[in-house]
Amino acid sequence: MEFIISILPLILFMVLIYFLTIRPQKKRQEEHKAMIDRMQKGDTVVTIGGLHGVVDEQNDSERTVVLDCEGIYLTFEKRAIAQVLSKADSPRSGAQAEDLGTNQPSQTEESEEATE
Repeated sequence: MEFIISILPLILFMVLIYFLTIRPQKKRQEEHKAMIDRMQKGDTVVTIGGLHGVVDEQNDSERTVVLDCEGIYLTFEKRAIAQVLSKADSPRSGAQAEDLGTNQPSQTEESEEATE
């Protein structure tokens, strides 16, 4: 009986470590894997090094992804992707992409020129 009482704090400590460190880490790994699996061509991503790019192609057999970084194509391993932004979160989506295509100044630029 004394043996069980003396070893009980050690067992409780191990269980506490499991629930506070190991289990949340596994959950984050599963979420990251699911995020990478949902990644599609055209999504904006951020690498672990802070590089922002658009997914151009994926190679699932080699687990690599080719990113278009303003005309420069770079190949990364999928595990190097830190964050996947949806197409709606992309800095070049929606009205901003239209502004880039028309080569006309935006309304803020026009109002700044008018005040000068």
